[in-house]
Amino acid sequence: MLILSLPDVSQTIRLGRAFARILRAGDQVVLRGELGCGKTTLAGAIIQALGAPGPVKSPTYTLVYDLGGLRVVHADLYRLRVPAELETLGWWDYQDGRTLMLVEWPERAHGLLRADIDVWLTVTDHARQAHLQGMSPRGMRWWTV
Repeated sequence: MLILSLPDVSQTIRLGRAFARILRAGDQVVLRGELGCGKTTLAGAIIQALGAPGPVKSPTYTLVYDLGGLRVVHADLYRLRVPAELETLGWWDYQDGRTLMLVEWPERAHGLLRADIDVWLTVTDHARQAHLQGMSPRGMRWWTV
């Protein structure tokens, strides 16, 4: 596990830009942490670095971007009541190996999601940290870049 200090929002954005350089179609990144810890900021920075025009908003459930031929799904599962609701989101349609998945609140899917990179964001005494862990051979690229 790699732990990074994120003393301000600009560092979270820098981390997102770094992720954008290594993430590829088929990768799945899960973003964990309490409300307000920076999950959407990090996902937004990744999506903007990949070419999204304008600001990236927090999805109510799922937003899909087509960024120069790369499909990016930004999902917020906070409102998911039961894992079966993934079906109504068209979740399994995106498990095609051609879509980059950024998933906030993955624990709401109760173990149904696979992750290549697990990002856990924490806030203590106004300081943020990112705990990064590769969960698959694809996810281990982070440590080789």
